[in-house]
Amino acid sequence: MSLGDIWLFLQQGVLSGLVTGSVYALLAIAIVAVFKTTDVPNFAQGEIFMMAGYVALMLLLVANLPFAVVIPLTLVIVAGAAALFQRVVMERVTGSKGIGVQLVIATLGFAYALKGLVRQTGLGDTPRSLPSLVSSDPVIIGDAALTRLDVAIVLVSMAVMLLLYFMFSRTRIGKAMRAVGMNPRAAQIVGIRLSRIRMIVWAMSGLISAVAALLITPKVLITPDIAHIAILAYASAIVGGFTSLPGAVLGGLLIGVIENLVGLFISTNAIVVAPFLAILVTLVLRPQGILGGKPQVKKV
Repeated sequence: MSLGDIWLFLQQGVLSGLVTGSVYALLAIAIVAVFKTTDVPNFAQGEIFMMAGYVALMLLLVANLPFAVVIPLTLVIVAGAAALFQRVVMERVTGSKGIGVQLVIATLGFAYALKGLVRQTGLGDTPRSLPSLVSSDPVIIGDAALTRLDVAIVLVSMAVMLLLYFMFSRTRIGKAMRAVGMNPRAAQIVGIRLSRIRMIVWAMSGLISAVAALLITPKVLITPDIAHIAILAYASAIVGGFTSLPGAVLGGLLIGVIENLVGLFISTNAIVVAPFLAILVTLVLRPQGILGGKPQVKKV
């Protein structure tokens, strides 16, 4: 392999990695946001992502709605479903003095319920993909080639991240979410309703997952097993820092780039292993993640 080939592969791997990494980053943000406000990892995040794809498919194929109408409806339905689960299930488990293990099991139950519902619809029998509002015409950046859809995925993902940054830093509801993430008891003392904030965070996580699904499913086939993408989102959160939203973004982009570079320079078979190696290296060198801050020990 010549130096020219190496330079080409490097450019292509980085740019293609940013495309997939931006989707991982969105899902990692959703995971971290829920964890910071509830101290519970949401193991249904992948299934919520998968549900968004199938909700859009049902609205397209069964209801025969135009795609411009399907997009906002999908966002509302998925966000509402996530918020409803938090209110009906998670809040009741918390109210009955449920411990962390019970809350985690509740999210696993939600994941299996969503996968079962999708299989019952019959749409999960055949892999499908969503149409794209953007053409797949090539775009040349340097020596590498992307499509207009790839560029749109990155731009929309970055726009969502900027909106989230503005919400967390400038709005009252965003500051309330940050307060609950830092110290729930102190937030409750100053008048913040924990149940309301947690429901909003779950709705937001569902909304972000739906955005990620609508962005990437024109490029990949939708199946009930597409929820495995959550593993890569968890890898992104661990590498970047499980308690850091900026870390989730950084981790997602890194995992995406690492995957593509490994596939180009080593082997496509090694892509599956790359995220787990990244997790192991991170846990050995910096267990709290790149932007996770200093590790804290809780006294009991």
